[in-house]
Amino acid sequence: MEMIGLIGGMSWESSAMYYRLLNEGVRARLGPSASARCLLWSFDFAEIKALQHRGAWSELTRLMIGAARHLENAGANHIVICTNTMHRMADEIQAAISIPLLHIADPTARNIGAMRLTRIGLLGTAFTMEQDFYKGRLQRQYGLDVIVPDDDDRKDVHRIIYDELVAGQIRTESRALYRDIIARLVARGAEGVILGCTEIMLLVGPEDSEVPLFDTTALHVEAAIEAAIGARPESL
Repeated sequence: MEMIGLIGGMSWESSAMYYRLLNEGVRARLGPSASARCLLWSFDFAEIKALQHRGAWSELTRLMIGAARHLENAGANHIVICTNTMHRMADEIQAAISIPLLHIADPTARNIGAMRLTRIGLLGTAFTMEQDFYKGRLQRQYGLDVIVPDDDDRKDVHRIIYDELVAGQIRTESRALYRDIIARLVARGAEGVILGCTEIMLLVGPEDSEVPLFDTTALHVEAAIEAAIGARPESL
């Protein structure tokens, strides 16, 4: 089994889910006593959040490259960034290391393609929904037609992520609001919806949508396990 390097802490709520899903997936493949070989570099998200909202992307890129290099030097064979938003600097990170960075958008897009869907809704932070680094990759490399919520809905999605989900707060009224936002994307033609923030799966699930939801956390973990130990078992 190869060593998986995790860049986490953004937030630790989703990083904990990465760790649990990685170990559950390895155990399902290799037996009840098996667990994942992994290294975790965990940031203080308060610092990361402040830099994000100041637009200090050069400083954030420097920090992320440093974390990736530390993990590579410690023996990681692959890098997994445990957040969608910080894939904004994925190309710069990959250029600075000699081991593969497993991009979170790629397994998501492959799963969408396997279902032959083409028009996809995207939920995430304002950075992920509004900037080109994520939806542009889906459009250019996978030919997907990506739509995002309108301005007011984007503000609500972003606010709930940063004010509630990263703090471990799961509120019934916020789940209802997300369900309404998903329904509005479906009304605009979305054949599926990407949960493009690794905390969103803490709030909503398949029962909250009439179209498929693509949980980027679970799909990213699946790709990391496959990279570390090989193809998935027939039962999965």
